[in-house]
Amino acid sequence: MAKLKLGPIANDKPVKITVELPAALHRDLVAYAEILGREAEQPAADPGRLIVPMLERFILTDRGFAKARRAGTEPAGSR
Repeated sequence: MAKLKLGPIANDKPVKITVELPAALHRDLVAYAEILGREAEQPAADPGRLIVPMLERFILTDRGFAKARRAGTEPAGSR
């Protein structure tokens, strides 16, 4: 069983976003969604729905960002 950084995706009301991704990144998102679905014994999630939890996880685990935020060096209006 793979040790993925994301758990099952919450069944939240989807929000429409528009973003351009490199084709290789999109393929990776599709593959990640398929593996995540298998791990959760569910159908593969829409790869676009992975973006928010991945960004949230990235920000939560970015020590440099956390340090800068604690030091008060984040841009105005970012909270």
